[in-house]
Amino acid sequence: MPAEAWYIGLMSGTSLDGVDAVVARFGAGCAAIEVAGHQHLPFPAALRAELLALNTAGENELHRAALAANQLARVQAEAVHAVLGASGLPPAQIHAVGSHGQTVRHRPGEFDGVGYTLQLNQPALLAELCGIDVVADFRSRDVAAGGQGAPLVPAFHAQVFAQAGQARAVLNIGGISNLTLLPADGAQSVRGFDCGPGNALLDHGAALHLGQAYDAGGAWGARGQVDEALLQALMAEPFLSLPPPKSTGRDLFNPAWLAQRLAPFAGLRPVDVQASLAEFTARAAASALRASAPETQALYVCGGGVFNLDVMRRLQACLPGVQVGSTEALGLPPMQVEAAAFAWLARAHCCREPGQRTEVTGARGLRILGALYPA
Repeated sequence: MPAEAWYIGLMSGTSLDGVDAVVARFGAGCAAIEVAGHQHLPFPAALRAELLALNTAGENELHRAALAANQLARVQAEAVHAVLGASGLPPAQIHAVGSHGQTVRHRPGEFDGVGYTLQLNQPALLAELCGIDVVADFRSRDVAAGGQGAPLVPAFHAQVFAQAGQARAVLNIGGISNLTLLPADGAQSVRGFDCGPGNALLDHGAALHLGQAYDAGGAWGARGQVDEALLQALMAEPFLSLPPPKSTGRDLFNPAWLAQRLAPFAGLRPVDVQASLAEFTARAAASALRASAPETQALYVCGGGVFNLDVMRRLQACLPGVQVGSTEALGLPPMQVEAAAFAWLARAHCCREPGQRTEVTGARGLRILGALYPA
């Protein structure tokens, strides 16, 4: 494999806003990353609604899930062709595409002690449509080894963001929020875990009361007042106090979970509920950071939540003395980070290198992640 090989990473997260595609290559030891292009394709409304519905049990869901996976592969293929066009690279120069797929259930460690994580995907169809090898199903190997299967991005964060001499953290705010802790020893040690909700509950509030997919810039939530009693009820969620390794998803933080906690607060204005949810998102992450890495000097945020200025302001208020900003300051724009991580994971698979950190996922050992679907 040539050292200068390019990889494409595809990511569609729990926010369900669409597919991000990044074409990248990695320097010696993967410490350096060069991005040649990034494209975002929003989901068609019907596909987004179906993917959201498939997060819970429903009629004929196996058939519906298979059709949704086929449609997802077609959107992914459009994203691949778009990012190739933007980068000027031909398909022949791409060694492999790393496709995360769309998580619809995440239950590691449950039931038989192993549990499962399920990402809807059709990598064989994607390989057929693109004419490029595809690496997919990154999470299940870690789960089979007793791990959480998530988060996987801390291993990538350690490679590209760690810096000796500065204790850093990376917060990805997607539908769910996850933290990566990068101590001042550089990439020698790394921890990471899901720390609470991200955009999932906030987007639900915006859809319900604004008729919009999200609260642009957090402007609506910023007009509300935090209800401290509601906030305390939200912060009482047992998941927040579990020790790592831990991960979660819409299986926990979903409209039913929220409705149960809102029931005693029926008189609250929707805008005050939204403000309380924004504070909850920020405070859950900040509390986890203070408890797990109080020495942190700088917090770099990525994912769609970085554009919610209300949440970002609340994060900074919760973390006095910590520099809070975007991963843009480290050379990688916030909407490129996760897709770039799956390009990196595709490379790791092709190089027969482990793709996870056992101290993050709790797996019994390092594993090569993913399965290859040749073009």
